Amino acid sequence: MKLILRWLVNAVALYVAVKLVPGIEASSTQAILIAAIVIGLINATLKPIAVLLTLPLTIVTLGLFYLFVNGAMLYLTAALTPGFELAGFGSALVGAIVVSLVGMLLNSFLRDDD
Repeated sequence: MKLILRWLVNAVALYVAVKLVPGIEASSTQAILIAAIVIGLINATLKPIAVLLTLPLTIVTLGLFYLFVNGAMLYLTAALTPGFELAGFGSALVGAIVVSLVGMLLNSFLRDDD
C-alpha cells in the first residue's frame, strides 16, 4: 500500500510539473504514470550512485549541485519514457525542483508507520 501511495505522489508531482514548467510535456496521463514508475526506479537504483560520485562537488557548492543530480535523473526519465518529453536540461532542472517540492508537500500528509 505504501509503495502505491509513493507512486501516486510521484505521479501527482510530475503532473504538476507538466502543468507548471514550460518545456515539460506529457502526451497522456498514462505517460505520466509510466514516468512516475521510471523515476521511482531510477531514484532507487542510479541516484544513490550519482549522489555518492558527486558528493565532493555537492559539499563544495553547499548542496546546490544536488539540484543538478535531480535534474539529471528527471532528464534520464524523459529519455526512457515514451510520451514524456523535456525541452532541455533547464526544463529538467526547474521540473526537478517542482517535483521535489510537490512530493515533499504531499509526503508530509502521508502517515509514516515506521
